[in-house]
Amino acid sequence: MTMPQPAKRQSPLKVDPATDELIAQGAHFLGMTKKDLVAAAVRVYLEQRREHIRRGMIESMKALDGSLSSSVSLLTGLSPERINELGGTGD
Repeated sequence: MTMPQPAKRQSPLKVDPATDELIAQGAHFLGMTKKDLVAAAVRVYLEQRREHIRRGMIESMKALDGSLSSSVSLLTGLSPERINELGGTGD
């Protein structure tokens, strides 16, 4: 017997007043809710940027070799050499 999955909680999206006005006007003239407009816009934007996202993911995976040093380097922006100069990570 499988347990039912809890429903995902909706969270408010905070945007500046000018963007909110654009969303409101666009939704009104397209005959849709603001929520539906934002959801559609995000899907379209991510689809258009798919190759850019893919390249970024590949670069991140290349930078992460499973070591603590590579994780620290990626998170801090410091080169592995600089991390070693500062005392390393102890891995």
